[in-house]
Amino acid sequence: MNLWVSAIGQGLLFGALGIGLFITFRILDFPDMTVEGTFPFGAAVAVSAITHGVNPIMATVLAMVAGMLAGLCTGLLATKGHMPLLIAGILTMTALYSINLRVMGKANLSLLNQPNLFSSKFLAGLPPYVGSVVVGLIVIVVVVVLLVLFLNTELGQGFIAAGDNRTMARSLGINPDNMQVLGLVVGNGLIGLAGGLVAQNDGYADVSMGTGVIVIGLAAIIIGEVMFGNLTLSERLVAVVLGSIVYRFVILIVLKLGFNPDDLKLISAIVLAVAIIVPQIDERVRLRRLLRNGVKSND
Repeated sequence: MNLWVSAIGQGLLFGALGIGLFITFRILDFPDMTVEGTFPFGAAVAVSAITHGVNPIMATVLAMVAGMLAGLCTGLLATKGHMPLLIAGILTMTALYSINLRVMGKANLSLLNQPNLFSSKFLAGLPPYVGSVVVGLIVIVVVVVLLVLFLNTELGQGFIAAGDNRTMARSLGINPDNMQVLGLVVGNGLIGLAGGLVAQNDGYADVSMGTGVIVIGLAAIIIGEVMFGNLTLSERLVAVVLGSIVYRFVILIVLKLGFNPDDLKLISAIVLAVAIIVPQIDERVRLRRLLRNGVKSND
């Protein structure tokens, strides 16, 4: 039971990562590789700040700000530097590896005997796996509510329009480049926030902890979309979080079946591949059935 509750907590914490990636990947249609640098950047900033005596809440905010700066860097490289979107993200991700080493002073920094959000007085007496659910739920509710409010503003609608059709958005007086930078700042801010939360929950930050997180985020998005079908944009934000939790359940089940934990990255990639392929196969089967039924009715 503890493992299932812990999986829910992990799913909620990584839900912020999924929502951040959803903003760039789905709304902006931007393959943002910055993610794998932003996530450990947020973790490094949060853990380093806490070890230097900063309040855990403020350290978490700093992790989000760090992610926003990373997104801003990618956005400026892509829009002002006129770089291909993919290359801009890769450059920022590569640079962040060295920056993370500078921030932590070494490749791995522990929070041993240090306060954090999950050891606060508010959560005193609660098991660690329950604390992650409480903190994750609070963060996700705040993030989703704020994003829904933002997307329903005039600026938010312009942001969505720029992601749907840049040419149309420009004809409406919207600057697509500015919207792209805004999306990268917001999205990577949430990813940095997720990094800070996960690092505090795990008790350490590592320079390589961002490897493969883009797969986790994509899995959350695609599983959520496959499970819940056609939804409004606001509902899709919640679906991403639920997809993140389901993904954690799938990984837990796979490990329970006796698979080697060293194969976790491989398993994650397979889960994502299956989540992408199965709906396409189902759609083809439905199309063939419709065509056959059409041919029979004509006969």
